[in-house]
Amino acid sequence: MRKAKVLFRTEDAGMLTQFDNGSFAFDYNSTWLADSSKPPICIGMPKSKQSYRSQYLFPNFYNMLPEGYNKSAVCKSLRIDDNDYFGLMLAVAKHDTIGAVTVQPI
Repeated sequence: MRKAKVLFRTEDAGMLTQFDNGSFAFDYNSTWLADSSKPPICIGMPKSKQSYRSQYLFPNFYNMLPEGYNKSAVCKSLRIDDNDYFGLMLAVAKHDTIGAVTVQPI
């Protein structure tokens, strides 16, 4: 199992988990949920106490990944398997992303 802290403008919004079977879960932090001024991390994941579950990396996180030649170059230089989307996301979405969401490995 691997986990990542999901930050929204540097504030801890939730936790993304990849389970050993390859499936994923996203859970909002209770403090983020309790604050009505805090937005959802994306339109497809409204704030909810229920865990979001998927067999695949959620689209809002998948869209943070490089594609094509850039993906191949990053994977080769960092020795990440081309199909390890979670590992690639942990490597590239720590600081410089398009939008307010970043992820930090735990």
